[in-house]
Amino acid sequence: MKNLSFAALFLALVAILGTSCSPKQGVTTNINKGAVKGNWVLTDIRYEGIPENAKVTVFDEANAKCFIGSQWVLPDNNANGSYTLSSTADGCSPATQKIVWTISKQGNVTMFGFKKLYSGVKAKNVADGYLMECTEAGSSMTWRANVNFEGKTAAIIYSLQRK
Repeated sequence: MKNLSFAALFLALVAILGTSCSPKQGVTTNINKGAVKGNWVLTDIRYEGIPENAKVTVFDEANAKCFIGSQWVLPDNNANGSYTLSSTADGCSPATQKIVWTISKQGNVTMFGFKKLYSGVKAKNVADGYLMECTEAGSSMTWRANVNFEGKTAAIIYSLQRK
């Protein structure tokens, strides 16, 4: 009887440890293009090392807060996509921008990058783009962009939800 109790306790402990060590459902730790492609909504932007009330322009487009609610279309067709700003908050203007996007590795870090595409200009002729660490992809996605703010290293964290 003592061995049976010990075995039951051991199995319960293994079950608890196995559950607590498993990855969160809907999150991919091996982030690849397949985990990122799809339709997304940017739901939140947070700052690290930047005052919350600061007016921060992102992607050379608009105030960061204007991107909350933006729609990101990242299809798997030659990595062409777009984002659409729909916010009408103070200082925000609706806009749609065509992009070409990539997923790459820098060591053990997965990077999400994109370039803006303008009418008549091929992606290979666009030198400027944006590169952010992609720390999560699945049902939600997180980008972390390290930036310089008032001479110090800071970060902008973008949270997106799959549509």
